[in-house]
Amino acid sequence: MKISKRKKLEAKGWRLASAEEFLGLTEEEIAIVEMKLALADAVRTQRQKSQLSQNDLAARMKSSQSRVAKIEAGDPTVSFDLLVRAVLSAGASKKDVARALSSS
Repeated sequence: MKISKRKKLEAKGWRLASAEEFLGLTEEEIAIVEMKLALADAVRTQRQKSQLSQNDLAARMKSSQSRVAKIEAGDPTVSFDLLVRAVLSAGASKKDVARALSSS
């Protein structure tokens, strides 16, 4: 946001905050969100690297294409174990998973 626009909003009584502040997330909750998003990105990247469609990955996981789409979109209902299973099913190694988590 431009500084001039921010100053105008603040002058009118608006308070600008981050999503973390707005939602009242703890440091641990922020870390969990960041790790889940990093794994979701890793699933998409590895799937594309392995030249798999979402249907192909779903078949490997014994799941559905719509579930793979939710995984890749970072849907909050997707569990850590499903994210890890998806990235491994797409062809990633345990080191790749660790690398994805360490980059978050």
